[in-house]
Amino acid sequence: MTKYLTLIFKNLLRSKRRNILTILSIAVSLFIFSVLVSLPTFANQMLADTTSSVRIICRTKMGLAYPLPVAYKPKIAAIPHVVAVAPLVIYGGIYHEVSDQFPSVATEAAQIDMWSDWGLTGVDEFKKIKTACLVAEGTMRRFNLHVGQQIQLRGTVYPFNVTLTIVGTIDKGPVPSFLIFRHDYFEEAAGSPGIAHEFWVRVDDSRVVPEVCAALDNQFANSSAETRSVSEAAAIGGILGRYRIFMKLAEFLGLVAVVAIGLVAANTAAMSIRERRSEIAVMRSIGFPSGVILSLLVGESMIVALSGGVIGCGVAFGLFKVFALNADALGPFVSLHVPPFVLAETLAVAALIGLFSAYVPARAAAKRSIVETLRLVD
Repeated sequence: MTKYLTLIFKNLLRSKRRNILTILSIAVSLFIFSVLVSLPTFANQMLADTTSSVRIICRTKMGLAYPLPVAYKPKIAAIPHVVAVAPLVIYGGIYHEVSDQFPSVATEAAQIDMWSDWGLTGVDEFKKIKTACLVAEGTMRRFNLHVGQQIQLRGTVYPFNVTLTIVGTIDKGPVPSFLIFRHDYFEEAAGSPGIAHEFWVRVDDSRVVPEVCAALDNQFANSSAETRSVSEAAAIGGILGRYRIFMKLAEFLGLVAVVAIGLVAANTAAMSIRERRSEIAVMRSIGFPSGVILSLLVGESMIVALSGGVIGCGVAFGLFKVFALNADALGPFVSLHVPPFVLAETLAVAALIGLFSAYVPARAAAKRSIVETLRLVD
């Protein structure tokens, strides 16, 4: 086995330029493949993660520009299966410049545990300090903020600023860059308008989510502020639905890239084997079985293809790691990464490219008679 591997590597080093270019072309195509295949995989994973969610988002039918009265809260809390209700106000402040705007919302301090699965830190301080806020990790990195720092947001929708103290962070929020502060501070600064743009509702069982959504909307039907309630999974699905066509196109383009480079690799392998007819004939004449020759030729192609696959996967994996350091670069896809099974799938595709691009011409060359092979040599 060692002898054959040595022979394979010696043959690979004889055509360095061709092999390097082939490796790079395969690496580029499989980089594209792994990135594009990761997009729908990421979307499906997000939906799967929220399928069992017990949270409901209740909004007005007319859109976020029309808030709901906070007085709806006790009525929502009285609906069967509801265990917690958190009003949410969208403040929409600017940190420094207009380009520094990011989502900022206010909610009741007592209900901050509604989002405990978001990886919140500093919750106890948030409940004690009226000016406290929790900031997403992406925002912390973007503006080089730290816990204990005081910041000011300038109002855009509302004609007042808020001065906040960072007491904790949000590690796994729904968007990469946002901030949560206290609803009582917002009410005080705004002159107690008694409004909420959304009510987040937690129920006792994910199976009753559709039932509670219907009960919520029936409760406020024909009122001055009718509601539309959806599960958290449906809300996320609505956001991802905007990208659904793009994701389907991404899968198709990834397949096209692989097929195209597979044809190029097959042509390269065929040319390489054609140039080595005399060498193959000599090997056959000195006793090398045709099976060994076939294995050597396919082995060379497999090594080239797998090398390209490893480079392509590695670059895709590293690129998403780098983008994760700047959360806003990926927008809603901040947690996008190349899943382990996509890495395995990409390497399997690389192996198939190496196998099928070389197998047919290598088998034909290895099975051809010595005399016929020598006759074909120029």
